[in-house]
Amino acid sequence: MNKDAKKPTILVVNDDGITALGIKNLIEVMQEIGRVVVVAPDGPQSGMGHAITIGKPLRFDKVDLYQNVEMYKCSGTPVDCVKLAVNKVFKGKKPDLCVSGINHGLNNSINVIYSGTMSAAVEGAIEKIPSIGFSLDDFSQDADFSHCKKFIKIIALQVLANGLPEATLLNVNFPKGADLKGIKICRQANAKWAEEFDERIDPYKRPYYWLTGVFENYDKGEDTDVWALDHGYVSVVPVQFDLTAHHAIPILNGWDFGKTDNSKTTIHKTAGPDGNGLG
Repeated sequence: MNKDAKKPTILVVNDDGITALGIKNLIEVMQEIGRVVVVAPDGPQSGMGHAITIGKPLRFDKVDLYQNVEMYKCSGTPVDCVKLAVNKVFKGKKPDLCVSGINHGLNNSINVIYSGTMSAAVEGAIEKIPSIGFSLDDFSQDADFSHCKKFIKIIALQVLANGLPEATLLNVNFPKGADLKGIKICRQANAKWAEEFDERIDPYKRPYYWLTGVFENYDKGEDTDVWALDHGYVSVVPVQFDLTAHHAIPILNGWDFGKTDNSKTTIHKTAGPDGNGLG
């Protein structure tokens, strides 16, 4: 019997591109666990969120960058990579695990909305594959990921052993530096970027803009990802892709939509998170 047949199959994706140092480190960890298949963008795709390519053809080519790793580069977005992996590489037979990253830069708090790294993991979860996104608080191309590897292996093995709740994935972030205190299960902090646009002038006297800003944390809780990272912990946030604000359903059920015009409006009230509608 082929001893590799018992090993889990692991899809590795990212948004920094197939040659990024972060994905190289993630591949090395996953090779200790199972059979690795890589599908990654052919260049940087940071900040793409859950974008997909629909207006132009996708290129999808096999490459040989690392020994004993099946690898493909894709001209599309991180989400395109997962879709192509499921449909063309695995041909509908799902891998045992999907891991995304390791991203050069944090994806904590509101950053999860914009992140190509996390959107690739979300797409894996949509496909019912246990999925994890990994990110490090270091944007440099030569970032040191060595202190992340032990924790990545621990978390991946736990997901493989225990599975994840339906429609749920993990968002894992690492602080910079080797002195990590451990893993902390967190919630997403209420924090955002206070954005500004730096206006400059090109040689043709036309204005152009660079996005910049300051990260502001409005959340003083000690159970958030921002707090954990600031205090030297690896933050692990369970994430869902159901964006319904369930707590708001009972409130909307109490509104009188029939008064918006002179026509008769029938309101079909929806059950709230406790299963009970209003009225």
